[in-house]
Amino acid sequence: MYEEDIFDPEAVGGLGIIALESFRVVGEKINDHLKYERAKRNQPYPSTYLVPAKEVRFSNGEGKIKLLESVRGKDIYVLCDVGNYDCTYALRGYQNHMGPDEHFQDIKRALSAIGGKAKRVTVIMPLLYASRQDKRRGRESLDCAIALQDLEYLGVKDIITFDAHNPNVQNAVPLASFENLYATYDIVKTFFEDEPELLRDKNDLLIISPDSGGMERAIYYASVMDNDIGMFYKRRDFSTIVQGRNPIVQHDYLGRDVTGRNIIIIDDMIASGESILDIAGELKKRGALKVFVATTFALFTEGAAKFNEYYEKGLIDRVYSTNLSYIPEEYLSYPWLRQVDMSRYIAQIIEHLNHSKSIEPLIDSTEKLRATIQEYRK
Repeated sequence: MYEEDIFDPEAVGGLGIIALESFRVVGEKINDHLKYERAKRNQPYPSTYLVPAKEVRFSNGEGKIKLLESVRGKDIYVLCDVGNYDCTYALRGYQNHMGPDEHFQDIKRALSAIGGKAKRVTVIMPLLYASRQDKRRGRESLDCAIALQDLEYLGVKDIITFDAHNPNVQNAVPLASFENLYATYDIVKTFFEDEPELLRDKNDLLIISPDSGGMERAIYYASVMDNDIGMFYKRRDFSTIVQGRNPIVQHDYLGRDVTGRNIIIIDDMIASGESILDIAGELKKRGALKVFVATTFALFTEGAAKFNEYYEKGLIDRVYSTNLSYIPEEYLSYPWLRQVDMSRYIAQIIEHLNHSKSIEPLIDSTEKLRATIQEYRK
């Protein structure tokens, strides 16, 4: 049973975490980190911060969420991975895989079940729902803005996400707190733990942005790692639409010569991976040594077969991605994939917010990154 967190007068309220099934595994890790941190401070803590919730599906596909314990007066955090396609339910005789629309609806169901009884509600949605539909071109929907307004209407005070496609979408909810976090520190730290030899000479390593839209992200990586930068420009066929997007005709490279250098391609998301793999091939043609990929979300919408093929051909060496969105268990056994665990970082964010502390030191990890890299170089 969930026990009242009444022994911490500095907290906003008793801490409660509603980890929906889509994010249950990471939610359990977050819960363990929170208990461990409070145990280190000799602070009493309950057996769990997880609020038990039952996700019900009817045979026609409709659903509901029932909280099995009271959340009155609690500081509640709702966790959901809208990209988890491994969640299934029975629908008219067959197993249906849940999509982002259904996951987001479950977030709203959880908020409805809370019913305004919590002291404060925060939604942690690492992969921001409908984040690629953030602006209007012609007569089309503004899904992300509408979704954020739905959360605000249902009483959410804080919305936390990672590496949003366009952080400016927060303008849709000017009265809500919107935090766009990054996994940069954990990814870079893991990378140099695996590849310490790449720290010896900063000229051996080059940071590459796969397109102009990702330049700001790549520049940040390059600045904290003290490396040079390059960029590919995607030439698209705007007369054709394939699976909702204009196909890429050619990648044109702008930047320093890659011959004899190791490469990290930086991106926020891998969908099919076609663009990233094409760039990796182009870099190898230009004489690059090792090619690594660092991304926040690896969705693998077309499977991993082509990544296996490119790895076997020596065109990519490793892909670094987080556990902020679902990756099939079998993929984690592939030698080219390295998953970066973000559960401790999220636990730190929750701990700070629960005690009304600024999370600025956790958001801005620039100096911490530079110090870590300098320590590795020593």
